[in-house]
Amino acid sequence: MRIIFADTGYWLATIHPRDGLHRAAREILPRLGEYRIITSDMVLVEVLNAVSAQGSHPRKDAAVLVEQIIDPPDIEIVPQTPELFRAAFALYRERPDKNWSLTDCASFLIMDERKITEALTHDGHFEQKGYRALLRG
Repeated sequence: MRIIFADTGYWLATIHPRDGLHRAAREILPRLGEYRIITSDMVLVEVLNAVSAQGSHPRKDAAVLVEQIIDPPDIEIVPQTPELFRAAFALYRERPDKNWSLTDCASFLIMDERKITEALTHDGHFEQKGYRALLRG
């Protein structure tokens, strides 16, 4: 079974029909075979923050999405802990040459710890770190 990390851009693309990655995000899962998705509290915070000022409809869509992500058995949400925050912050501080967000750093640590090599993302930072960004082709 493939274990795949889902990043913010993937989740946002699934709910925004005008997003340039919407179609790819909606069509990729059936092509992956048997899989399990890992995401994180930090990613979900980014999803909700990204639409917070876009009006009530996008906010409702994002809230419904997060509700749908919370329950399925094939999706695991890694909680934000003080330890993960500190480790992500250390990576963030150690790499001033990169444009990695704190959430990126936490995602990378989760992926490294679980030996995950693929991410549902178009974010080039994942490729920069050595992972396969599945929405980049």
